[in-house]
Amino acid sequence: MELPSTRIEVMKFIGQKIDSVFYEFLKPIEDLWQPSDFLPDSAGENFLTDIKLLQEAARELPYDYIAVLVGDTITEEALPTYESWLMTVEGVNQQDSQQGWTKWIRAWTAEENRHGDLLNKYLYLSGRVNMRAMEVSTQYLIADGFDIETGTDPYRNFVYTSFQELATNISHRRTATLAKQYGNTLLSKMCGVIAADEMRHAKAYKAFVERIFEVDPSEMMLAFEDMMRKKIVMPAHFLRETGVKISETFSHYSDAAQRIGVYTTYDYIEIMESLLKEWNIDKINGLNEAGEKARDYMMALPNRLKRVAERTKVPNLDYNFSWISAY
Repeated sequence: MELPSTRIEVMKFIGQKIDSVFYEFLKPIEDLWQPSDFLPDSAGENFLTDIKLLQEAARELPYDYIAVLVGDTITEEALPTYESWLMTVEGVNQQDSQQGWTKWIRAWTAEENRHGDLLNKYLYLSGRVNMRAMEVSTQYLIADGFDIETGTDPYRNFVYTSFQELATNISHRRTATLAKQYGNTLLSKMCGVIAADEMRHAKAYKAFVERIFEVDPSEMMLAFEDMMRKKIVMPAHFLRETGVKISETFSHYSDAAQRIGVYTTYDYIEIMESLLKEWNIDKINGLNEAGEKARDYMMALPNRLKRVAERTKVPNLDYNFSWISAY
């Protein structure tokens, strides 16, 4: 896909001023939480007792919840794919370690890396998970890679990351709420701090898009429309288990998430509505004819998707994930 030269020029322009966003939405490493802040201390005298309490609390978690938590963990641990993808975006020069975009992607990756580490260690200690099966799925997800249909276009990539970070915020926030309802305070705190990170990151990517709308409104509008026509495909779409097709594993994972209300079709629609509102899509000036048509399409899309969602039923299938250990 050959990009308009203006998109690359805009990336360079915004990249020169990225430091303000960098320090607003990313935190100094020494100020951030680390997985060990929440997990039993292996050097502590109460280590075995703490693990026993952790496992007792984990036994109360329903099957669908564990399935979703494992899927979320695998998705977080496929971080190498996401970093390598973003490093190919036009306007990013990974050979220049001081370039604004390069610094952003590396720092964002460093913050995200804590999420998979924390959830993986929790699941290992919980006794609820077949860790080898989960690890195989993680390796598949990284080895397979993915195509989110953004190409190297920064405009499409920032629409994707804005949407995706909001979706992960919702997912982790809901798992936090459910964990608290199940009496698992520790897990609730874990999912809660991850959700907070995802929201900070979402705000950053939304800020990038907002700046692009200010200087290149028509091209940004066309990129937004293109991504919404294609539909935003979450990284979890590419999940698979040994001997199971990619689409089948994701379908069951998605059904489990919808059954317990962690992430639903209506959440997808609400995210889109929030982006339309936050980016003031209905008020953007200076659009060319193609940009106006793109805006009209997107302003009408949420209601169209709601009509489809009303006819969609979530199956209550009896599916056994290889990830979850039997008692």
